[in-house]
Amino acid sequence: MSHIGIFLDRDGTINEEVDYLSSPLDLRLIPGSADAIHEANEAGYKVVIITNQSGIARGILTEDQLAEIHTALLSTLLEHDARVDAILYCPHHPDFGVPPYRTSCNCRKPNTGMIDSAAKTLSIDVKKSFVIGDRMIDVQTGNNSGATSVLVLTGYGKQELKLCRENEVPIGHVADNLHDAVQFIKQTINQEQSY
Repeated sequence: MSHIGIFLDRDGTINEEVDYLSSPLDLRLIPGSADAIHEANEAGYKVVIITNQSGIARGILTEDQLAEIHTALLSTLLEHDARVDAILYCPHHPDFGVPPYRTSCNCRKPNTGMIDSAAKTLSIDVKKSFVIGDRMIDVQTGNNSGATSVLVLTGYGKQELKLCRENEVPIGHVADNLHDAVQFIKQTINQEQSY
């Protein structure tokens, strides 16, 4: 059986945007994002975080520090009965750092490596799934994978919406925040299932 997946960007989508978040102490959830993930869990969707973390390639944080941030994020979400099925991250950058981090890879968004990997592991039907984020790169990742892209207006969303329009990047849906995005997804899926 294949599942519907919700692929979430992290910074500016679930938690407040901080330039290169490198400590769990700076982690703040965007209001309503934990409840949105809880609703997605209740609806039976697979929730996967996909995040570019070039701060590792740039030497701003280590993979161990990133693991601490993700442990803190998961436990904060659990306080709201929200859970994530997987967190995937890309530590690479084509122009910064040293190998193995300085590389052109398939996992760095807008490439679809993280989605492909999660889809395989969690039996997700990508074509029926959704990619949510606050950057044009998230929208392009959704488009490249064949999922529906949703741009949220939290984080960098408002300026990135302009960028998408200037670059004629099609967006499946624009939502005020993650909570609104999940309402849109539930509505869309319910409509499809009622036909």
